[in-house]
Amino acid sequence: MIKIGIIKEGKTPPDHRVPLTPTQAKFVKEFFSEVNVVCQSSNIRCFSDSQYADQGIEIVDQLNDCDVILGVKEVQFNDLIDDKTYLFFSHTTKAQSYNRKLLQTVLEKRITLVDYEMLTEVAGPRIIAFGRWAGIVGAYNALYTYGQRCNSFDLKRAFECVNYKDLKTEYPKIKLPSIKIAITGDGRVSNGAVEVLTDAGIRKVSPIDYLEKNFKEPVFTQLSMGEYNYHFDGKDFDLNEFFQYPENFRSDFLKFTRVTDVLIAAAFWDPSAPVLFRVNDMMDDSFRIKVIADITCDIEGSIPSTKVPATIENPVYDFNPAGNKVCPPYSDESNVSVMAVDNLPGELPRDSSEDFGNQMIKNVIPHLVGDDSLEIIKRATITQKGKLSPGYSYLQSFVEGL
Repeated sequence: MIKIGIIKEGKTPPDHRVPLTPTQAKFVKEFFSEVNVVCQSSNIRCFSDSQYADQGIEIVDQLNDCDVILGVKEVQFNDLIDDKTYLFFSHTTKAQSYNRKLLQTVLEKRITLVDYEMLTEVAGPRIIAFGRWAGIVGAYNALYTYGQRCNSFDLKRAFECVNYKDLKTEYPKIKLPSIKIAITGDGRVSNGAVEVLTDAGIRKVSPIDYLEKNFKEPVFTQLSMGEYNYHFDGKDFDLNEFFQYPENFRSDFLKFTRVTDVLIAAAFWDPSAPVLFRVNDMMDDSFRIKVIADITCDIEGSIPSTKVPATIENPVYDFNPAGNKVCPPYSDESNVSVMAVDNLPGELPRDSSEDFGNQMIKNVIPHLVGDDSLEIIKRATITQKGKLSPGYSYLQSFVEGL
């Protein structure tokens, strides 16, 4: 019998999402006969203890006797239990300095850490993600930020909406002039953003028309990586090469900064890849962008104005390019307003959790508790028994602080 525990999220600010909803936890318990599921008591989840109990899921105070522990965000150091298997988003595989201590603690406690972000098919695509919901909330927040900055309309915050259906009832309030909105990327996140802008009645145009034409209505375009990156020696853009050798490419995103009013950054970014633009570019008179919704929220990453993560409660800050500093939101017309929240799906926790849990049941649990001959779990295992797994040995110098 394998005992799976759903942990109480401990990160501050709190995240209300869950890896399995009450009905999904019941399904796992009944469908996988060799599995039992328990739930650590929590007063912050979008689903209450009683909702889990009503589905026959035992509510416990501690998870010490569990074999596998499921979370969403990074587990706090003091909550990590020695010699257990954990699944959560660790945000360590890019050597993020703010999570070095987390990875060190995982190794010290001989924990087997499986990172959701690394769970992929054999061919490479991820099999579980909150990406669509990050895109949905990120695009909605971009419109909210524009409305606040221009004092032209006022949307209810996403986390104040009961669910996605309720959020859509806010769209008629959106009154935009003939602005241009650029979305980077063509994956789950960017497609979620496209979904919102389309449903809000904003017309999609091609990148060429976006660059060359003027419109009498608000429009947006969706940019694949090949439309703003080029090979340094003039070769045709090849996506596989870009992912394998991003250092071979350069950015020509500046052509879009000259015609864009709102940027929604929704493309995965590798630290070896080109940045979209630099702080000096933002000080140029041709730089037109006034609102940036950085869904990727890579600090000091592809977007230089993303200096710190914002929060769900306070999602926006201004960036002053001349001073290269963060300022209060909407404090000066010369600033750029930045929306950079690192847990956007948490604003619609019930919808996003249900979607995530369905992916867990279909794509992850069978390999976790049964046959992993496709090495789905193995490829995503960052640490095991106090050591980095072979595929993540590149993190050794990061762990050692070198």
